[in-house]
Amino acid sequence: MTFKFFDKLSQDFSELLNDKKEYNVIIEVDQEENKKSFTAHSAVLRYRSSYFGKELDNATTNENYIKTIIKSNISAQIFEIILKYIYSGIVDIENSDVKTIYELMINANELELEELSIKLESYLIGYKSSWLKTHFSLVYRSIFDCYEYKRLKKFYNHIIIKHPDLIFESEDFTSLQETILISILKRDDLKVEEIKIWNYVIRWGIAQNPTLPADSEKWSDENFEALKMTLQQCLPLIRYFHISSEDIREKVKPYEKILEKQLWDDIQHHMFPNKPVKSLVLPARIISTPELPSRVILNSELSSSSELRPRIISDPELPSRTISTSELRPRIILNSKLPSRTISASELPSRLISDPELSSRTISTPELPSRIISDSGLPSRIPSKVNEPLSTMINKEHVSELSSWIDRKSTTYSLENIPYEFQLILRGSRDGFHPKTFWNMCHGHVGTIVVAKISGTDEIVGGYNPLAWDNLNNSKDSRIETNDSFIFSLKNGNIQANSIISRVKENRRALRYPSSDDKNIYGPWFGNCEFIMKSKVYNFTRDKLCWCDCSPRYNIYYEKPIRKTNEKFSIVDYEVFKIIKKQNPNCTIR
Repeated sequence: MTFKFFDKLSQDFSELLNDKKEYNVIIEVDQEENKKSFTAHSAVLRYRSSYFGKELDNATTNENYIKTIIKSNISAQIFEIILKYIYSGIVDIENSDVKTIYELMINANELELEELSIKLESYLIGYKSSWLKTHFSLVYRSIFDCYEYKRLKKFYNHIIIKHPDLIFESEDFTSLQETILISILKRDDLKVEEIKIWNYVIRWGIAQNPTLPADSEKWSDENFEALKMTLQQCLPLIRYFHISSEDIREKVKPYEKILEKQLWDDIQHHMFPNKPVKSLVLPARIISTPELPSRVILNSELSSSSELRPRIISDPELPSRTISTSELRPRIILNSKLPSRTISASELPSRLISDPELSSRTISTPELPSRIISDSGLPSRIPSKVNEPLSTMINKEHVSELSSWIDRKSTTYSLENIPYEFQLILRGSRDGFHPKTFWNMCHGHVGTIVVAKISGTDEIVGGYNPLAWDNLNNSKDSRIETNDSFIFSLKNGNIQANSIISRVKENRRALRYPSSDDKNIYGPWFGNCEFIMKSKVYNFTRDKLCWCDCSPRYNIYYEKPIRKTNEKFSIVDYEVFKIIKKQNPNCTIR
């Protein structure tokens, strides 16, 4: 017989956590006024978490033989729960709100505490599904690029198919990551009328450009071009040829300037019979039947409630096409005047849905299935994007300095006269540290600044790219030419007294855009390796491969080094800002 004394073991290890005499690790978490230090024991951390094992191997030991690990992206409240779990195996979430539990799951996964992460994932799905549904954008962007969270991904996949309105009508829809929106638009089984998908995409695109005038009738050509650039990956995924003529005239035509000329010509031709179409015609989307048990409604039931009478919904303006029913499940056909009966799909012939305004014609492009129709449309006025929180790394003084560098000013702008807004595009701790996330979210953005905080030193380094980041598929690396890029390190209290700017001196090699395959490893890349973000484990915080190279052994394409050391590093966090000429003089960071 075996006796197990886990309760006493857990209690003893909990007391060890509170013992301040024998610790040999300090873990600093959170930021600024919330920053807090925890003490721990390397042996416990190493054997409970492979993440801490790697961090301990890379951490330096001070004169008192203490190693320090910095995790400023984790709140003190969350880390206290995690540390208690590491020592005792106990997690008490009884009095925790749902968002705290969600953040606990994300941080547990980051620290490679698989048991805890999976347990919290199951708890959220089983007991807090309503919260998960109303916070789709927040949660889904955290798990989208991860290999983990298989149950959560399945949960959200079901919502995307069965209840897409929960996504499109949610308050945080416009903060949805572009790659996630694209993955949704690619679906053939999306149960939304195509014109409503168009409306949602326009709404999302406008929200990414908060400086656009509220009234689109007052837009300049530059305004339309900005929206076109933002939506360049989304627009080809709209099934334009399955939108009615009336909706094309009323809702698509006002934005015709964002469409390619050939596409707009074909859309107009498609509204009239016998007109050839040159553009790619995506088929309509599949209308799938909800997986609910069949139910027979008798005539007596129907007569008792007028609301239950079946309705026939037709759209006379849809182009004709043949729909085969050979693969449909048997279903119940309801008619208040006829006795109910079950008809098998195999008994039904293929049927032609024709458009009385259009003559039947053959389109050679393979057709996709249609989507479910919903009633909600685009509001008459598109709400502007809610301001993002202030940067976690740079302050207004930094913004003033960076703005002066962009304009090549010899003196720094005063805080009252900063001419630019810094609009947040990406934050690693919010959107993820996978290199591909950078390329997905920054693609097409012109005039951006990248700032990164180095792990272990809190140095702030970065670079300015006046051109557009390019995520298009390419087989080879591309050298990018510009005279206006620069890299920098920023003053940061006692860590660095003065900022350093280093402008490009070899303009033909100012930046490097990696090949499609290498975008899974490389993020922003300035010069040779004067500032580069890189990770072979798909997370900039987990391996020390980021670099600000200043070695004379290599060709240097920028004026001077921005760090005193040539050591490679990992990062704590990073942010990417789009630089926008200011219209509101009191706004600096969005």
